[in-house]
Amino acid sequence: MPPALASAPSNDLHAAYLDYLGRTGRGNHAYWWAARVFFARWPDPRRWAAEPLEVRLSAGSSTRPIITFLMLHHGLRPGYDYLLERKLSTFWREITDSPIAGDLDRFMAAAAELGFTQRVRFATGSQVPARLLIQAGRPLEQLTQADLEEFTAACAERHQRTGKGHRHYLSAISNAQRVLFHLGIIDTLPRIGGPVPFTERLAGVAEPIRTTMIAYLERKRATCQPKTVSGIATRLNHFGLFLARVDPELESISALNRQRHIEPYLTFLVDAVNSKTGEAITVADRSRRVIALIGFLTDITEWGWAEAPARKLVFRDDNPKLPQVLPRYLPVDADRRLAEVLRDHPGNELAACALRLQRACGLRIGELLDLELDCVHEVPGHGSWLKIPLGKLDTERMVPLDDDVLALIDHIIDLRSHGRPMPHPRYRRPAQFLFTHHGRRLGQQAVRAELDRAAQQAGLGHITSHQLRHTYATALVNAGVSLQALMALLGHASAEMSLRYGRLFDTTVRAEYERALDLAKQQVRTPAPGRVSLPLADVTGGADWKDTPLIKSRMSGGFCLRAPAQGACTYANICEHCPSFHAEPSSLPILAAQRVDAEALAKDAEKRGWIAEAERHRKLIARLDNLISEAQAG
Repeated sequence: MPPALASAPSNDLHAAYLDYLGRTGRGNHAYWWAARVFFARWPDPRRWAAEPLEVRLSAGSSTRPIITFLMLHHGLRPGYDYLLERKLSTFWREITDSPIAGDLDRFMAAAAELGFTQRVRFATGSQVPARLLIQAGRPLEQLTQADLEEFTAACAERHQRTGKGHRHYLSAISNAQRVLFHLGIIDTLPRIGGPVPFTERLAGVAEPIRTTMIAYLERKRATCQPKTVSGIATRLNHFGLFLARVDPELESISALNRQRHIEPYLTFLVDAVNSKTGEAITVADRSRRVIALIGFLTDITEWGWAEAPARKLVFRDDNPKLPQVLPRYLPVDADRRLAEVLRDHPGNELAACALRLQRACGLRIGELLDLELDCVHEVPGHGSWLKIPLGKLDTERMVPLDDDVLALIDHIIDLRSHGRPMPHPRYRRPAQFLFTHHGRRLGQQAVRAELDRAAQQAGLGHITSHQLRHTYATALVNAGVSLQALMALLGHASAEMSLRYGRLFDTTVRAEYERALDLAKQQVRTPAPGRVSLPLADVTGGADWKDTPLIKSRMSGGFCLRAPAQGACTYANICEHCPSFHAEPSSLPILAAQRVDAEALAKDAEKRGWIAEAERHRKLIARLDNLISEAQAG
């Protein structure tokens, strides 16, 4: 770093400045005279740095070059208040042969590696690290988080003092902190967003209700994910604001009254509006608010809190019944148009690739953005698999990949910005994430913005990223994937979750419809010669009926096929199980063939994870064994 000012007399500093002007071909008589006047008034330049800001800024255009020379070459620290009032864009020509040139070059190279454009690199470099190096008086390697915080505070003070905006400085500070993090100089990334403290979120709730709710939320943090607790806080705040309006004198949660507080709140929810959109909240949102209230009152009662109500106030029937909607998949033509825009005309290319990967693998958006760089696993003899991290249901899973998806992941790796591992939000361990840009992780908002843009360009309406997951699952159902495989691919914890997709396209329902329609048309009229009537649907898709991903039953005179969503038929093989059913020796070949099929169906059901269905076939096999024995004995 530059020599200390205390060790350099003013005559030596003046001579060094004149020599510098001569070597660089700059300056004139006004510059020389201004430097003489400056040193005559402040023989020790540190005394100039201690002057009020008005004095420091009063230096004219011929005096500022000597101040710049002293800052860059001899460690003069003029104060952040002064540096923020000086435009340092002209410093670049002065910095080239200064002691801080090497540090700034290192910073700029790291910023380029992280993907910052030249314009952003130079803007950030002149706004933050150049000022930090001048004022801190230490090399880049020795800068600290405290230096950034001091500079941030100076920006806020300038804004308060002058009213001049400082958002561009805050953005540059965030960029600089990311570069310094990836250089390994500081260990924290800039905080972007993040949870608002409960005291602020529940500021409108009256005391002591607010204190009880905050204590409850703090307790839930020990067992629930942060996003879950945040959602509970939003819904409890809604109830707390309602209480503050209808009963501002309420002294405790224990004083809640069903008729005075709970029932009016339930009625109020019917017409409640979303604070962001101004539209009426959905039935699902009403349900979530009631569930949050039920959980709050139930938990503090079970925990034995003094604030708990003396009796139960909210009941099961208070929760509105949710509509049973089908998954919102994209039709084939819309899916194709969206994919084309994301592939050929991306706006944010990294976000577009993220959406394509989500569609190809059926990921939730949180799982997508939490993917790590080593998420692809090669299994000898079984191809490539994508390891999907813990998500909504706290489960991991593996999804098979084809060559097209592998090529997409390779392209994503080429696009992402490389740098130092970042803290994992779930484990806090350092991790290399798949989706990174400019030294930070790709955010959900950027992905949603790219989806909105692509949907608009494709001529589609509003689309959510979760619809890509629904589209993936629907395509698998249409292709005849088994329930067990669908559960594994989607990461569902119960068959009921996956069966929702089975209700979308039920091949048995389609077959019954076409059969009935064909019969109805035949009853109305007899087809004219040469006219072809509506054909019956091939419910097996051309495959052997025992291999279809359906619930199957073998009858003595045929077979029955039902979609998994329909469940097993109540009357399946009812005759074989009837105590009045008896078989003759002439029926032995039929019973033996039926037993062979039942054994195959039991194994098929076990393979698909249908345990109850497999047990049903096993019971039929046992009954057939008895019938065969009786027929042979007769």
